[in-house]
Amino acid sequence: MQKGKINVQTENIFPVIKKFLYSDHEIFLRELISNATDATEKLKALVRSGKSDVELGDLTIRIELDKEAKTLKITDRGIGMTAEEVEKYINQIAFSSAEEFVEKFKDVDNANIIGHFGLGFYSAFMVSERVEIYTKTYKKGPGTKAVRWECDGSPEYTLEEIKSRDRGTEIVLHIADDAQEFLEESRILEILNKYCRFLPVEIQFGEETTFEEIEGSKDKDGNPETKEVKKPRIINNTEPLWKKAPSELSDEDYEKFYHELYPNQFDKPLFHIHLNVDYPFNLTGILYFPKIKKNVEVQKDKIQLYSNQVFITDSVENIVPDFLTLLHGVIDSPDIPLNVSRSYLQSDSNVKKISNHISKKVADKLDELFRNDRESFEAKWDDIKVFIEYGMLSDEKFYDRASKFNLLKNTEGKYFTTEEYREKIKANQTDKDDIVIALYASDEQEQYSYIEKAKDRGYDVLLMDGVLDNHFVDLMERKLEKIRFVRVDAESIDKLIVKEEAQVSKLTEEEQKELKPIFEKDLDTTSFNVQFESLSETEDPVLITRPEFMRRMKDMQAMGGGQMAFMGDMPDSYNVIVNTNNPLVTKLIEDKDEAHKEIVAKQLVDLAKIAQGLLKGKDLAEFVKRSIEIIK
Repeated sequence: MQKGKINVQTENIFPVIKKFLYSDHEIFLRELISNATDATEKLKALVRSGKSDVELGDLTIRIELDKEAKTLKITDRGIGMTAEEVEKYINQIAFSSAEEFVEKFKDVDNANIIGHFGLGFYSAFMVSERVEIYTKTYKKGPGTKAVRWECDGSPEYTLEEIKSRDRGTEIVLHIADDAQEFLEESRILEILNKYCRFLPVEIQFGEETTFEEIEGSKDKDGNPETKEVKKPRIINNTEPLWKKAPSELSDEDYEKFYHELYPNQFDKPLFHIHLNVDYPFNLTGILYFPKIKKNVEVQKDKIQLYSNQVFITDSVENIVPDFLTLLHGVIDSPDIPLNVSRSYLQSDSNVKKISNHISKKVADKLDELFRNDRESFEAKWDDIKVFIEYGMLSDEKFYDRASKFNLLKNTEGKYFTTEEYREKIKANQTDKDDIVIALYASDEQEQYSYIEKAKDRGYDVLLMDGVLDNHFVDLMERKLEKIRFVRVDAESIDKLIVKEEAQVSKLTEEEQKELKPIFEKDLDTTSFNVQFESLSETEDPVLITRPEFMRRMKDMQAMGGGQMAFMGDMPDSYNVIVNTNNPLVTKLIEDKDEAHKEIVAKQLVDLAKIAQGLLKGKDLAEFVKRSIEIIK
C-alpha cells in the first residue's frame, strides 16, 4: 500500500470545495456519471479506430444505492486507469486545480462556478465523508493491475494494488451525515432524470416492475394471464432525436419526442426546426414552436441546454436571444463547455456565435415556410405573431430577416406583408402630405362603429389586438418611411386622413361658443375636451375620440413602460367632437327651449360615449330612462 499526501499548499481544502464549488450539490452525480460516460465513449472510439482489440461487451453504467451501508456507487466498463494514471489525474491534476479554485474564490461568498478548472471528480467530496476508487485499465502488460484509491476529505490518500477485477472504474461514495437526502432512491432517480436522460451510454439504476403474458395461460374469461417481472431500470434514451438525420424522421417522430421532453404539455407544437451545424462550431438540436398565448406567458425554462447529451441548464435567458425563450426544445453543443457557470456562458464567444446562428436559423425556417406554403403559414400566424413581433422588437438582425414574412391582418381576416399592405392602401389612404395612413383597431367589438365608418369611406382597417402591438406600431413607424399608424377611433375620419382643406363650418365661431357650455354640462372636463369641427354632414353629430399620442403613452404605461410611469397619474383624455355641419347640431342654435336643447346635447354626447364603451352604471341607467321619455 502506498500512502501519500496530495501536493497542495492549502490545508483543509475539501471543506472549502464543499462550501463553494457548486451552488447545487446534486450536480456531483452529473459530474461523476459524465466522467463514466467519457471513459466508456473513449474505449468505444479506441476499438472503432483499431487501436484496441478488447471485447466491449456490456457497457452499461450502473448506479447502486445501499441505504444501510450509506454508500452510492457509480460503476463503468470504460478505459479505467493504471496506478500511474490515478496518481496523475486524481492526485495531481484534479486537486491542483481544486487548489487553484480555492485560491481564486476563497473570499467569494457564493461563487457559482461549476468545475471551471477541469475534472469534476472532486465534487464527490461535497456529499461524501470518504471516497474510494476501484479501477482497472483496459491496457495489458506491466503496470496494468487493478488499484484502489481512498481519501477521507483531507490531503492524505492511500493507493494500493488489489486483486484482479473487471475493466473500468467504480467510485464508492460514503455519504456524509449532512447529505442523507442522496441515500433516497427517489432523490437519485430525480437527479438522473434531470441530468442524464439522454446520455449516449445506458444508465441503470435499480429495478422496475413490468407484467408479461404467460405463454399458453388464460384466465376464466379467456384473457392471457400475466406475471410480474422485475427488470433493470434503464433511465436514459441513448439516441435522442436531435442526434439523428432529419431525413430519417417523420412529423410523428418529432411530435412524440416533443411529448417525451414535455410530458405535461398537451398541445401539439405548430412546427419544428432541426438544427445541425458542424462549422464554425458543432451544434445540434430541435426547437419547437408552441402555441403562444396572447398574454405571452413567458416560461424561460423550456429550452434545455446540453453538452454532448449531458444536461447543463434550462435557464437559457442571456445565453440565447430573449425572444427565443418563447420556444421549446433542445440545444446541444460540445462547444458549450459543461463545467462552467452561467455567467461564463453568457460571455463565451462560442455561445454568442451559437446564439446568433440559432436566431438566423429560426428566421430562415420561418421564411422557408412562408415562401413554400403561404396558406399554411397564414393559418398559423395568430399563434406565432407574438413570437415574431417580440423578436423584431428585441433583435435588430431578426427584424431585418423577419420583415420579409411579417404579416399584417385586416378586419376582413386577410393577411398582407408590410409592402403588400402599403401598395393596397396607398391609392386612397394617403393624405395631402403624401403619407400613407394605416388605420387599425385594437378591439374589433369596442371600435366596431369606427371600423364601419372607415369602411363606408372605402378605407381598410388593420386588426392590431395583440399584447405587443402597441410597441410594434411604434417600431413600424420608426422603421418605415412615409407611413403612419393611427387607431381608427383616434380622430374623425376626415382628420385621420386629411385629403383636402377642411369643409366650411355651418356654425359661426360665436354660435360654437354659445353651444359649448351646453355640451360641456355634466361632463368631467379634466377628461373630456369639447371641440367643434366642420365634418361631413353625414358624419355623426358627436364623436368621442382618444388622441393617438396620449393613448399610446397610457397604453405603454399600463404595460410597464418604465419611463412612462408618470402617465399613470394623469386622467384618461378624450376629445368630444361636435360636428358643426350635422343637421341635429345646427338645429340646436335655432332651438329656443333651453331645457330641450340641453336634453338633445346630453343625448348626443351619451350616444357618442356608448360608441366608445364609456357609458356605464348610473349614467347608462339615466340615458335609458331619458331615451324612453324622448320616445314617449
